[in-house]
Amino acid sequence: MFFPIGDDQIKGGAYPFFSYAFIIINVLVFLYQVSLDQGQMMGFLEAYSTIPVYIRDGHHWGTLVSAMFLHGGWMHLIGNMLFLWVFADNIEATIGNIPFLIFYLLGGIVAGLAHVFFNINSDIPSLGASGAISAVLGAYLIMFPTSRIKVFVFLFIILRRITMSALAFLGIWIVVQVFSTWQSLGAPVEGGGTAWFAHLGGLVFGLFVGFFLRDKARRFTMG
Repeated sequence: MFFPIGDDQIKGGAYPFFSYAFIIINVLVFLYQVSLDQGQMMGFLEAYSTIPVYIRDGHHWGTLVSAMFLHGGWMHLIGNMLFLWVFADNIEATIGNIPFLIFYLLGGIVAGLAHVFFNINSDIPSLGASGAISAVLGAYLIMFPTSRIKVFVFLFIILRRITMSALAFLGIWIVVQVFSTWQSLGAPVEGGGTAWFAHLGGLVFGLFVGFFLRDKARRFTMG
């Protein structure tokens, strides 16, 4: 198991307001979620999560956005927010606040639609920022492939800190996503499962957009 704890920061650019604001909003929404009793929680998640059959039938389109700010548990929230904190700020600093806001939301919507497409008859709620964050990771890979990523690695009971390139770290992450998506083919997402097609949809969107943004990244130095 490994997870990122930091990266090289670009010098200059826009202050990453939305990168940090999204973290705060996600945490506040989750704190509201856990304040609800079981019945209220189920109603809240059903109302604001993405449910493929509803989208298929032309309803609840707004949940493609609202679902990005919901999470199924503390580890789900912490993992997503950690990746958002490490990788999003360089992109926002490079392309600007409003373009980043649009990119992030579109990435989450595309990811949600990918999940819906491959689970078109599912009535299981899908939620989480993972799809939008996958778009961030895809763009980061193209824009900052040589950035050094600080990583904590758990090997059995040994914890080590290492540094690796974004190309290596995100390359491993992509292999895991593709393999997990392949394994999930034909299997519906059950309660507590992972919407792998949302990850893959967001990733492809981020990689595509990243090609158009990479020249902007070259104007900045990192340190």
